[in-house]
Amino acid sequence: MKERLYLVTGASGYVGSEMVRYLVAHGQRVRAMVKDPAKAESIQAPGVEVVLADLRDKASLQAAVRDVYGIHHIGSIFRQASFPEAVFFDVNAEGTRRLFDAAIEAGVQRIIHCSTGGVLGDVKNPPGNENTPYNPGDMYQRSKVEGEKIALSYFREGRIRGAVIRPAMIYGPGDTRNLKMFRMIAKRRFFYVGPCKHVHFVDVRDLARAFDLAMQHEELNGGVYHIAGEKAVPLNVAAEAIARALNVPPPSLRLPAKPLQWMGSLCEALCKPFGIEPPLHRRRVDFFTKNRHFDCSKAERELGYKPAQGFEDEVREAVTWYKEHGWL
Repeated sequence: MKERLYLVTGASGYVGSEMVRYLVAHGQRVRAMVKDPAKAESIQAPGVEVVLADLRDKASLQAAVRDVYGIHHIGSIFRQASFPEAVFFDVNAEGTRRLFDAAIEAGVQRIIHCSTGGVLGDVKNPPGNENTPYNPGDMYQRSKVEGEKIALSYFREGRIRGAVIRPAMIYGPGDTRNLKMFRMIAKRRFFYVGPCKHVHFVDVRDLARAFDLAMQHEELNGGVYHIAGEKAVPLNVAAEAIARALNVPPPSLRLPAKPLQWMGSLCEALCKPFGIEPPLHRRRVDFFTKNRHFDCSKAERELGYKPAQGFEDEVREAVTWYKEHGWL
C-alpha cells in the first residue's frame, strides 16, 4: 500500500516549518506548500516535496492537493498594517473554503485546520474553552473566526472529516514574534502596562504534535481543541521566568494602560493612510490587559495531548536557543 502523503500549507512559516520537520522526523511523506518561491529553498529536505500554491488561486490548490491523504492547514496571513481587512478575509476565510473544495474534489480524507485562541479575544471568564462565545478583537481574529466557521461547516455537514486546532500564544526555539519581549527583558527595558492579566503559551513542538494527534485520531470529526502549555500565568510571572533564565533582574516598572491605548489609537490613525506599521498600537497594549487563558482538557481527553515539559523549562530552552544562535 502506498504511503500516505500529507500536505502542510504555510510550510515556510514558523508553525508550518515545524510541522514539516515533525512529520519528516516521524517517517511521513510530506508535501510542503509555499506561496513565495524565494522561501521554498528554506524547507527543502529529504522526504519533502515542495509545491508552489496560493490560497487565493484554486487552480494552484488543485495541483497542491493531488494524491494527498490529509492536510494540515496552517497557512494564513497574520497582522500586517499594509493589508486591508478584505485581504485577511480573502486568504484566511475564503482561502479556507477554496482549499476545502479542492481537497474534496481530489478525494482528500482529512483536514486539520489551524485557527487561533484569539477567536475568543479577551476571555472574560477564564479559562476559555470550546464553548466560550467568539469575541474577536481585530480584523485578523475576525477573519480567523470566519475561517473556523467555514471549516466546521464542512466537517459537520459530512463533506470532509477533520478538526480545528486553536493554539495559544506560540513560542519556542526559533520564534521571532516573542523575541522582542525576551530582548527587552535582557536589556532591562521591559515594563508592564496596567494590570497583569494571564497569558498562555504553547511550545511550537507541542503544537506540531497536537496537529498530528488530531490527524491520526480518524474516529473524531468536527471537534475544536485548544492547545496550550502546562499552565497560564500572569504576565509578570512569565516575565520573571524569562528574567531568571536570562540571569537578569525582573522588570518592575508599570505604566497606566489608558494613556497608552489613546496613543496607540492615534498612531494607528496617523499611519493607516500610509500603509505603515504604527510604532505603538492598541494590540500591543492589549497584550498586557487581556486575558488569554485556555482550558485544554478536551484535547487531553480526546487526543491524548500533554505538553512535553513545564513552562519554566520551555523558557530556559528558548533562551538557550536564542543565545546559541546569536539572537540574544
